[in-house]
Amino acid sequence: MSAHVHNTDVKSRLSALYDELVTHDGFAEMRVEIRLLKRGQKEVILHCGKQYRFVIDCPTAPGRENKEGTMTSKGKPCP
Repeated sequence: MSAHVHNTDVKSRLSALYDELVTHDGFAEMRVEIRLLKRGQKEVILHCGKQYRFVIDCPTAPGRENKEGTMTSKGKPCP
């Protein structure tokens, strides 16, 4: 089940996982997967032995209105 969180929470988890992998005594692997969802959201999946799933709001995602009320044609980085 994906948790709806803020983008900074995902960055914090990613950083914590990275720190764990660097200090691990042996082989480690991490993968990040980002999927575009409806309503200007994205699902971020961190693969690192387990899967950590997050849903974030991304106001500049394709198909979402920007502050001027026009639709965006290409995705831009989430804040």
